[in-house]
Amino acid sequence: MNWLTPSDVTALVLSLKLALISSVTLFVIGLPLCYAIFRSSGWLRHLSVAITALPLVLPPTVLGFYLLVLLSPDYLGSIPTWFGFEPRSYAFRFEALVLASCVSSLPFFVQPVLAGMSRINPSLIDAAATLGHSPISRFWRVILPESRAAIAAGLILVAAHTLGEFGVILLIGGSIPGETRVLSIALYEHVESFNLSAAAGAALTLLLISLSLVILISVLGGRGQTKNR
Repeated sequence: MNWLTPSDVTALVLSLKLALISSVTLFVIGLPLCYAIFRSSGWLRHLSVAITALPLVLPPTVLGFYLLVLLSPDYLGSIPTWFGFEPRSYAFRFEALVLASCVSSLPFFVQPVLAGMSRINPSLIDAAATLGHSPISRFWRVILPESRAAIAAGLILVAAHTLGEFGVILLIGGSIPGETRVLSIALYEHVESFNLSAAAGAALTLLLISLSLVILISVLGGRGQTKNR
């Protein structure tokens, strides 16, 4: 991409790396969580859905503040003291960006996957139960295959949201080149320094990637509707 500066190319690679790791992490953690919520009922289900949707309504500064506190030497940063080392802060590291991205992107994975699971014909699940399949077996044999399009859409949404995330990332990671300076942060810095040509290149790159991901979600949604007919 000739319209990106060398430092912005590095930021783009870091953004793509963050999006990939966040998507994989949420797939591993979020899929069992979605199934647990799907099988729950009553107030527990409503509470679980509300908690997972909280990052959608919380200001990024609030979410970033609590993550900063969590990663401080008083909390997770105190773990090294258990082994005789000095406490430290885990903020302003790439790993902190992964945590922030997973927390802020959680509803973008949970909500479409839950919606996909809710559209599964209950008779399929009942038939599997009648045949003696355990809840875990029902998940692998019925829930997972029938939710593939929703899971793919959720992963793409996580990647798209991660690439565009700014507030939480800036608060918990700052702008350390090669470590926490992602492309959205680079765009902000270009605008702040009135380097509009570089800002235009970064903005165009994010626009093209985001548009491609949205088109991919539309294609997956169309295939899912065709399959259900």
